[in-house]
Amino acid sequence: MDLRRWHYFAVLAEEMHFTRAAARLFVSQPSLSQQIRAFEAELGVALLDRSGPRFALTEAGRVAAAEARDLLDRLDRARGVITATGRGDTGRLRIAYTRSAPGPLAGDLVAAYRARYPEVSLALETGWTSFNLARLRDGEIDLGFVRPPVDAPGIEVAVVGSEEVLIAVPSGHALARHRRRLRRAWIAAEPVVFWPRENGPGQYDAISAQVWPGGVPPIVREEPEDEQLMRAVAEGAGIAAVPEHRARALRRRGVVLRRLEDPVPRIDLGLAWRAGAVSPVVRGFVALARGAGE
Repeated sequence: MDLRRWHYFAVLAEEMHFTRAAARLFVSQPSLSQQIRAFEAELGVALLDRSGPRFALTEAGRVAAAEARDLLDRLDRARGVITATGRGDTGRLRIAYTRSAPGPLAGDLVAAYRARYPEVSLALETGWTSFNLARLRDGEIDLGFVRPPVDAPGIEVAVVGSEEVLIAVPSGHALARHRRRLRRAWIAAEPVVFWPRENGPGQYDAISAQVWPGGVPPIVREEPEDEQLMRAVAEGAGIAAVPEHRARALRRRGVVLRRLEDPVPRIDLGLAWRAGAVSPVVRGFVALARGAGE
């Protein structure tokens, strides 16, 4: 199918005048006449009634004109969609949050991406660092928020922000009465509630090294998620180190949040993706994230 002839006929049907149509198409009138006759031969029907002083569209010609315009409009839409997809302006993006960062660090970045790329469909879910990395490797998600440092072959990570680590203390504990920042010596021997290291080894080690620089904290209980961790603190099982946004989002009766003395412990939030990812929507989100992290 010669799309040029469909275009020529659509313009001729709009102008109903060979000279004007030829000028609009930037071709000579004889060339246009030749292309229209070739178009009729290709379809096997007469599209123009040439019996009078001025030509008219046959019934087949009126149908051909409508179909030609519809075909060209659909072609224009297809070009637009393809171009937008190639630029990353449209498509689908699968993103996994990490449970330890429900606050503005990740949420604001996703909101900024939505505002910039409103035609991209987002599929959002929540996991944790090791789970998100595994799903990235398996191609089940396109991007995952993680807690660096991350050692995962084939995965790239960009730091997009950081936050302070707070100490969650049972409200009846003596440490809860201190209004100023806690000293590390005061919590060194306190029983600790923590989550399993395999959930996020990088974050686990970063928190441990900054909060308990003398070594591994005296862990008396492990809980799979921060919700259960905060519950354990409220029950008096021990103290816990929790990222600030998560701690404040989960704040509950029986738990007091306290800050540590300088150097203030902080942990990063990272965005992870498969190395060498070529998807325009992934590249667009990564570029936005890198800009936010600078």
